[in-house]
Amino acid sequence: MRIVAGLYGGRRLVAPSGEATRPTSDRVREALFSILGPLDGERVLDLFAGTGALGLEALSRGAGHVTFVERAAPAARAIEANLAALRVPREAYALRRQDALAFARAARAARREYDLVLLDPPYRLAPGLGRELSPALAELTAADGRIVCESDRRSPLVLDLPLTDERRYGDTLIRIHELE
Repeated sequence: MRIVAGLYGGRRLVAPSGEATRPTSDRVREALFSILGPLDGERVLDLFAGTGALGLEALSRGAGHVTFVERAAPAARAIEANLAALRVPREAYALRRQDALAFARAARAARREYDLVLLDPPYRLAPGLGRELSPALAELTAADGRIVCESDRRSPLVLDLPLTDERRYGDTLIRIHELE
């Protein structure tokens, strides 16, 4: 697994051993970020961050700040290792080790805003998660902001928000929601 393009393009990333973390493939990340286009200075939220590959790709492609949210200790350590290996400046990111839904609710209450929200929850959680996350995401996402959901095509993550694009890459389904 590596960063596909941008400032850190070609650099390898580490992932925790075992099957608890399922990193987004290089192919899917490349396609996704081609669709998203320039991220110049955007504030990005990477919920269910895993290895941090999506958020790191965003930083590599010009995002101004990424907040990584990951509950699992091995995955959070992998994010820390990847950030250190890439020498990402400390002011360019925040790493929160907590439950993604709890973070989203707290961030909503604190009136935080993000231009791009990346969601890649464990596939087994995706079917029931959308209903719980939709209200918080609607308030966390800036006007004209985007929300990207990655899930298994057989059990998609369905958000109650305007869907603007949907793509399949093998068994992976990417859905992009844009707020108006």
